[in-house]
Amino acid sequence: MTQDVLVTREGSAGFLSLNRPAALHALTLPMCHEMSSALSEWQGDAGVEAVIIDHAPSPDGDPKLSRGFCAGGDIAFLRNSALNDGGVSGRQFFHDEYQLNHQIFTYPKPVVAFMDGITMGGGVGISQPAKFRVATENTRLAMPETGIGLFPDVGGGWYLSRLPGRIGQFLALTGARLDGAECHWAGLATHYLPHGALSEAKARIAAGQEPGGVLSALAITPPPARIEANAAQIAKHFASDRFEDIITSLESDASEWATKELATLRTKSPQTCKVALRQLAESAKLTDFADNMVMEYRIASRVLTLPDFAEGVRAVIVDKDGAPKWDPATPEGVSDALIDSIFAALPADEEWKPLTSSRA
Repeated sequence: MTQDVLVTREGSAGFLSLNRPAALHALTLPMCHEMSSALSEWQGDAGVEAVIIDHAPSPDGDPKLSRGFCAGGDIAFLRNSALNDGGVSGRQFFHDEYQLNHQIFTYPKPVVAFMDGITMGGGVGISQPAKFRVATENTRLAMPETGIGLFPDVGGGWYLSRLPGRIGQFLALTGARLDGAECHWAGLATHYLPHGALSEAKARIAAGQEPGGVLSALAITPPPARIEANAAQIAKHFASDRFEDIITSLESDASEWATKELATLRTKSPQTCKVALRQLAESAKLTDFADNMVMEYRIASRVLTLPDFAEGVRAVIVDKDGAPKWDPATPEGVSDALIDSIFAALPADEEWKPLTSSRA
């Protein structure tokens, strides 16, 4: 058992509290296994009526170490896999992480995710499938993967493609951060609570009160959502599923907002921007979340070992020079054949499959 996840029971609630504060609670493979095992055990336990996913407070009380709900997955581990074992261990991480995402999505008991702090990548993957998703004034949600040559996985295709007004495509391409009010406005959060009310919410749920009623009773009206002011421009400029069309549309607009978003897109991996647009377009057609995860695992298995991922992590996280050299370097250089190969089916024995039994 890892101490990176605190698995506890309080009353009728099971708690999965992420506990890697120095890494902003970023997920590791053992953490995914620990969470899956607990969920499997609690599923058949009549004494557990609800599951709460949150993060543990910093043991030394440093608020900076408590500022993340979950900052993502173990990117350094994935890059090491891409460079040193051909992506084998990285694919295992994706496979099992996606099983956890699907397990939460299909869980028969209510799951409440408290997105109190930075919620990115893998953090989105364990919060969005929850029935109840709580945002606060501390929430900062993003899917920034195109900036490191990855793509908005962990079910991102499913959630983002179902947002109105092309907001999902905007978030997938730009990696824009949403605060708690914006998450609530966009539908990524079901409730908006002040940070100070979270302890009471958890205590009431643990005491056996129905989670939805508890959260509704403690919810407050969020501040105005800043992104709403740009909704019309997002719907206009991000309307196409062709990355080149989006670039052209933004180039035709001399406004400060369009200029800023265009500059942002020009820092992203053209390959994974095109992957993300196709991913969302395909996800929107699906009716089963498991099918979405099959598709995303195919993408992850390929993108992991393509040049852009290792290069993106180098530029953003390792060397921190902020100057990735993408390959291909331009949207026009990313061929349809390359994208097709990334989405192609894997051999039958390598395809992603949902979790069917408890892990030891």
